Amino acid sequence: MTPLGHRRLILTRHAKSSWDDPLLADHDRPLNTRGVRAARELGDFLASRGMEPEEVLCSTALRTRETWNGVASAVMETRPEVRLVEALYHASPDVMLAVLRTATAPTVMMIGHNPGIAEFAAMLPARPPMAPEFRRYPTCATLIVDFQAEDWLGVKPGDGSVMEFFLPSRRG
Repeated sequence: MTPLGHRRLILTRHAKSSWDDPLLADHDRPLNTRGVRAARELGDFLASRGMEPEEVLCSTALRTRETWNGVASAVMETRPEVRLVEALYHASPDVMLAVLRTATAPTVMMIGHNPGIAEFAAMLPARPPMAPEFRRYPTCATLIVDFQAEDWLGVKPGDGSVMEFFLPSRRG
């Protein structure tokens, strides 16, 4: 839970997806085995730190929905409202910010795609994390950033404080 007057964003790029079926539309690509494992690892990470989302804004792509399912499989105390948002499929940072501003819960998870999510992550904090992989924002990368704001309309790029930058292990 976030304190009154605070907003927390958990910004996640979808986990690793499968390219096994070349005839499958991009929107319909599922997670591969490594991606399923990484999504669960992210869920365990969030639960262990008490950073469960209260609202989820998720692209409609299969790989983003499966990423959320893996995260949600961790023992989570909250049962967030999940909104599938077509506009988040390969969204630009401006679209992502507009969608975020429609959120109502204090702690929101947004699951999307590169390159937009990497650009969005880079513009949010006052000081980005020093992690070498941050600018690339690999699959399942997650930035947790807090804002001093009464609601999501008050969130401005460059005003966030980085709480964590998570990368799943690369095995498999």
